[in-house]
Amino acid sequence: MTGRVIAIVPARGGSVGVPRKNLQQVGGRTLVDRAVSAARAAASIHDVVVSTDDAEIAEEARRAGAAVIARPAELATATASSESALLHAIAAHEVEPAIVVFLQATSPFIDPADLDAAVARVAAGEADAVFAAVATPVFLWRPRATGGWEGVNHDPAVRLRRQDLPPQVAETGAFYVLRAAGFRSARHRFFGRIEPQLTDERFAIDVDTEADLARARALAALADPAQPVHGTAHDPAHDPATVPATGSSPGPAAGATPEENRR
Repeated sequence: MTGRVIAIVPARGGSVGVPRKNLQQVGGRTLVDRAVSAARAAASIHDVVVSTDDAEIAEEARRAGAAVIARPAELATATASSESALLHAIAAHEVEPAIVVFLQATSPFIDPADLDAAVARVAAGEADAVFAAVATPVFLWRPRATGGWEGVNHDPAVRLRRQDLPPQVAETGAFYVLRAAGFRSARHRFFGRIEPQLTDERFAIDVDTEADLARARALAALADPAQPVHGTAHDPAHDPATVPATGSSPGPAAGATPEENRR
């Protein structure tokens, strides 16, 4: 598959758990800045846009080097789905994408290499949808309707070693890479062949509460040395000075080999 790869960061102004969440800082940078910078540092991504209903977030997104798509109020409520914002952004973007990369600003430690790897898998036809995940060799339990608890992913009567458990992963929510045509048809992020992209479990955090934000800030000192620094780690072709007013910028085809290495 060849064609344009567009990264979309939905970032509305409202937030229930953490006020003005998308503008909170982790490691001296806002969550919006961190998401945009991660996308712009990925070699396989051509365009980066932020979908928002908020003027301050829009200003921050442009400062970080993204184009901005104004999100209608009805798509920016607490009950509106991320999919609705993605579909609106795709329709509003001037170039029809082949692949959509959906990033959530609430995951502050997205590795551009993981984005490139996931894009390569969709571009190669290995998957229609790839989601960020971490391996979870854990024993899960749930309450029985009749009382007591029961095993979810294991038989309590057959106690396997953790390394002998069947492969299983947990969705982190950091990013989803989607074949654009399939996404527009399904109108949901999961469709067709779905595959996980394993990421570093140390930094798999989704900021939804004040406690999550405190943890992310504490992790920043450990995570940031391996993260791109805004304005220095991406290709010059992605530099804000060379990006047209539309937000489009030249870049590699979706099938190009990657460099070695809450809404």
